[in-house]
Amino acid sequence: MVKYLHGTTVYIADTEVSTDRDAVDVIAAAHYDHGAEFLVLPVDKLPAEFFRLKSGVAGAIVQKFVDYRMRLAVMGDIEAHAAASTSFGDWVREANRGRHLWFVADLADLAERLAAQQ
Repeated sequence: MVKYLHGTTVYIADTEVSTDRDAVDVIAAAHYDHGAEFLVLPVDKLPAEFFRLKSGVAGAIVQKFVDYRMRLAVMGDIEAHAAASTSFGDWVREANRGRHLWFVADLADLAERLAAQQ
């Protein structure tokens, strides 16, 4: 699904992204098929390993977004994951200070963050 939020074309993924290869596929679909500048991955489209930083899954997936210069928002409730892992919670806070990877509760939260950048 494609949304336009504050002048930004946002693609909301509806497929699971479990590996860095899956990330490349969804980035290609977002960019080439929809002209998106920002991709939203709902929490339920990510594997449980994504939220355990030691697994390396999050790093591999996020690195593809960096490599292909596609901004990423992980959307949904991550409170249990952040509470279970200090390092994950720290990563979320640090990511949310930047411009390329955000953890957002919902589309309204993303829209608010995008509006603040204008």
